Amino acid sequence: MRNGNREALTALRRRARTTKTSVPSPFESIMKDIGGPGSRSLVKELCATCGNHDLNEPTWMMFPGTDMFGNIPFHASHTILDTEQAHLDYEAKKLQSYVKEKSFLISEKGVLADKISPGVLRSLVTLADNPKDHFDFYQKKCGTFVGTV
Repeated sequence: MRNGNREALTALRRRARTTKTSVPSPFESIMKDIGGPGSRSLVKELCATCGNHDLNEPTWMMFPGTDMFGNIPFHASHTILDTEQAHLDYEAKKLQSYVKEKSFLISEKGVLADKISPGVLRSLVTLADNPKDHFDFYQKKCGTFVGTV
């Protein structure tokens, strides 16, 4: 479901010919509109997904958690998908934290000691995706640095 939402949002962005960064910032649009006729408003709402695409273009969408299709405006369809995607990402992170916590408890009790040593399991549970600088790693491990950078 999570990947399905991502694919649907990508398809909507492709249809609107936008990317997450292709729509100008609100400041750019304000500065562009200042030179126009005096009756225009200075603040223009810009949607990062819609861009200059027709907000009211009918779009078929299957509603979350149902087997029902609806023909709703383009802006509403991607807003629903964005909201649901944020909720799914939150739930996934919450479940990952729960599994990580339980795995850490298992490693502390030594339940898997005959298969995996507690130190290795603890290292896997607390593993982070932060890349380490090789120079800093070597210097901390050896205390000195020998070689060229």
